[in-house]
Amino acid sequence: MGVRGLQGFVRSTCPHVCTVVNLKEMAEHHLSRHPDCTPTIVVDAMCCLRYWYTPESWICGGQWREYFAALRDFVKTFESVGIKLIFFFDGMVEQNKRDEWIKRRLKNNREISKIFHYIKSRREQPGRNMFFIPSGLAIFTRFALKALGQETLCSLQEADYEVASYGLQHKCLGILGEDTDYLIYDTCPYFSISELCLESLDTVMLCREKLCESLGLRVADLPLLACLLGNDIIPEGMFESFRYKCLSSYTSLKRNFDKKGNVILAVSDYISKVLHLHQGEKKLEEMLPLGPNKALFYKGVTSYLLPGQKSPWFFQKPEGVTVLDKQEISMSSDPESKQEIPICTEPESNQEVLMCAGPDSEEKVLLCADPELKEEVPICADLESKQETPMCVDSESKKEVPMCINPESKHEVPMCMDAEPKQEVLMYMDPEPKQGVPIHADPEVNHKLPIGTDPKCNLEAPMCVHPEVTQEDPMIMGPEIKEQVTMVSDPEILKIARNHHVHAESYLVYNIMSSGEIECSNTLEDELDQALPSQAFIYRPVRQRVYSVLLRGCQDGTSTAYPVVKEWFVYPGNPLRHPDLVRPLQMTVPGGTPSLKILWLSEEPAVQAQRLDILLSCFNLSSSREELQAVDSPLRALCCLLIYLFIQVDTLCLEDLHAFIAQALCLQGKSTAQLMNLQLEYINPRAVQLGSLLVRGLTTLALVNSACGFPWETNEFMPWNVFDGKLFHQKNSLGSTCRTSENAEFWAGHQRSWLTRFHNLKAVVCKACMKENRRIVGRTHWNSHHTVLNPVSGPTELPPVTVMRKLSNGSQTLPLLDRPSDLPWSLLCRLQL
Repeated sequence: MGVRGLQGFVRSTCPHVCTVVNLKEMAEHHLSRHPDCTPTIVVDAMCCLRYWYTPESWICGGQWREYFAALRDFVKTFESVGIKLIFFFDGMVEQNKRDEWIKRRLKNNREISKIFHYIKSRREQPGRNMFFIPSGLAIFTRFALKALGQETLCSLQEADYEVASYGLQHKCLGILGEDTDYLIYDTCPYFSISELCLESLDTVMLCREKLCESLGLRVADLPLLACLLGNDIIPEGMFESFRYKCLSSYTSLKRNFDKKGNVILAVSDYISKVLHLHQGEKKLEEMLPLGPNKALFYKGVTSYLLPGQKSPWFFQKPEGVTVLDKQEISMSSDPESKQEIPICTEPESNQEVLMCAGPDSEEKVLLCADPELKEEVPICADLESKQETPMCVDSESKKEVPMCINPESKHEVPMCMDAEPKQEVLMYMDPEPKQGVPIHADPEVNHKLPIGTDPKCNLEAPMCVHPEVTQEDPMIMGPEIKEQVTMVSDPEILKIARNHHVHAESYLVYNIMSSGEIECSNTLEDELDQALPSQAFIYRPVRQRVYSVLLRGCQDGTSTAYPVVKEWFVYPGNPLRHPDLVRPLQMTVPGGTPSLKILWLSEEPAVQAQRLDILLSCFNLSSSREELQAVDSPLRALCCLLIYLFIQVDTLCLEDLHAFIAQALCLQGKSTAQLMNLQLEYINPRAVQLGSLLVRGLTTLALVNSACGFPWETNEFMPWNVFDGKLFHQKNSLGSTCRTSENAEFWAGHQRSWLTRFHNLKAVVCKACMKENRRIVGRTHWNSHHTVLNPVSGPTELPPVTVMRKLSNGSQTLPLLDRPSDLPWSLLCRLQL
C-alpha cells in the first residue's frame, strides 16, 4: 500500500523523519491547548489487523475469543489515558484501484499455496514470516469494535482518503496506521501501528515536513512525487523510463543508498530544480512525459487533495472569464500534441468537466471533477476507436449523456433508459452475441462462467440515477454529490442501506444495491484438494437469493429479468481477469416477500416472522424452521449453517459434523486462557480448509441477516461465540484417529448437559438433511476405491455420492460421478446446469 519504495527509504535514508513519541503525553498536551476537545486518534483499521491479531495460532480458522480479548485490551488502554478512537474500514474497492487489488489477491494465492505445501510436508503451522490473516478477520473486527462500544465507520470510497479527511477536519491528535500515503496527505500527524508499544503507548511519528526538508520539496509537491514514483493508482512501470532519466542526470548519488533510495532523491531533485523553475509558466504535460496517461496522472495527483485543498501544479480558470452553460473554454493548447483541454461547467452542479486527450489517440477523454472526492473521474473513452465519444442530450433534463461506440460496428449503442429519472446508463455492445455487456466484460468469458452466471441473461437491466439522499454522518467530507447511479431507485431504501453501511452495521448490502459489484478476498483453501469445493461456489446460491431480495423491483417495464451482480471472488483457478456475472435466483417464501421498506422498517410481529422466513429461504431451509426455532442461541445460526453445508457438500462426513458441534459446545465452557494453552499434536490441511469454510459461512450469514432486516441478533453468528480454530482442529483430529464416532462422550466431554445438547443438535442437522435425501455417513462407510491420490499428503477418501448438491438452485444437482476425482473442482463448479 502507499507509495512505492517510500517506507524503506524513510526508515533507512531519512531516520530523522521518524520521531519516537508518547501518545499519552501528546494527548495531555493536546488537552491543555484544547480543554473542550477530547484527544482523538483516527485509526485505519485495515492497516492494524496484523498488529491486532496476536494469538499464536492463525492457521486453523482463527482464535476468535483470544482476538476479541486482544481488541478489548487495545481499546481499554487508550480509554484509560483519555484518548478517543475512531475506526475506519474499507467499504468498497474503487475502480481505479481494482488492478492493484487483483495483483495483491493473486500474490496471496501463491502465498497460500506455499502455506499448504508447508503443512502437508511438516504437519505444523508455518512461522510468523508466512502469517496469513484468518478469513473474515476484517469483517468481524468491525462487529467486535462495535460490541466494545467504539465508533466504527465503513468508507464509501478508499478508506485512506476518508481517514485523512476526518483527521484534518476534526483536528485529530493523529492517524494510526501503516500506509505511506499518510505521509503524502496534508493532514494531521501520522503514527505507525507497527511501532506501537501498547504498554507504554510509545510509537513512531512520521513527519511529512521533515521529509520535505530532506528532499528539498514543499508539502504541496508530495502528491506529484507519489505519482511519479508509483502508487495504488499509478502503476510503478508507467514512469520507469522517466525515473531512469532522472537517475542518470542526478549528480549526487549516494553510494551507501540502494537504487530505490537514489531514485527517490533523483526524482525529488528534478521536481525541485526543474519543475519549480517553470511552475506557473508551463503545464505539467509540457514538463513531464505524460502522453496518453495524462488523465490517470491528474487523477492520481488530485486523489491526495482533501476538501478545501488545491494543488499549485494545476492551472486555475482565468479571472474575469464567464463560463456559460455547456460552453468550453480552452485552458491549454499544445502545438506539438495538437490537442485542447477545454473546461465545461454545468451551472446546476457547479462541477467542472475537464476534457483531455493523449497526443496519439486524437480523442477527448471526459473527466468529471467530483466536488466531494476532489478528484477527476474519467467517464468514457475508447482508446482504440480514435474518435470522440458522442454525447446524447436529453431534452427534458438538458444534460449530456455519453454514448459508447463499438469500434468494429461503428454504431452508437442505445443505453438503458429509465423513464423516471430520464438518465441513461453506459453499456458496451458486443457485436457477436448482440447483447449489452457491462464495461470490462470480455465476450470470450461467456463459455467459462461459473455456475450462477448466465452469459445469455439480460445484462441491460437498468440502473437508476437519482438525487443523492441528504444525510448527516462523518463520511461526508465535502459538497454533496448531486447525482448517483445505483441499482435501486428508492431513495429512502438507499438512505437506510447507506446508513447501515457507513456505521458498519451491515455487510455488502449497500454495495449490491448501489453499484451491483462486490468482492471477497482470499481464503485458506488448498487448490490441490479436489474433495472440497471453494467457499465462493458453496455459498453462491445463498448470495443469489439475497440479490433477488435486494434487487426485486429493479426490472424494467418490458422484462422480468433481474440485473446481474459482478462478483470478484477469489477461488482456485480464477485469474480475476473479469468479474463473474451472477444473476439473482428467485425463491419461494411462505406468505410472499414484502417490499424492502416493509421488511426493514416495520415493527409488526408478523413482519419479524417474515424476516426469519426470508432468511431461511435464502439458505433453502424453510422446511426446517420449527427444528431451528427450538435451538437455543447462539447455536441456532450455527445449526442453520451446518445444515446448509452438509446438504451442499457430500464430501463432509459424520465426523466433521461431530467436530463442528462438539467444539461449539465445549467453547461455551472454556476461558480465554484455556483456549490459549490448548496444544495440537499436528496440523491437518483438510481441517484447515474446513475451519475457513465455516468462518466464510458466518460472513455469509452476516450478509443474509442484514439483507433480511436483522431477524437474528448479530452475536448469534459472531465467531467468538460459536467457533474456535484450535478447538475444532482438536475435535476433528480425534475423530480421524478414533472410530468411536457414535459415542457422544468422546466428542462433547462427560458433562451430562453437554451430552444432551450434543445429541439434540446432531438430531436437528441430520433430520433436516434427510428431508433433502442427504444421509450423513461416517468415514468407515466410505468405499475404499473412491480416493484421490495427492502427491504430497497421500490418498484422500471420497464418498461414492453426488459431489456437490443443489449448486445453482433448489432442484438441480450434479450427476452421480463414479470417480469424482476425475474432474477438478474448478471445472465441476463451472458446469452450467
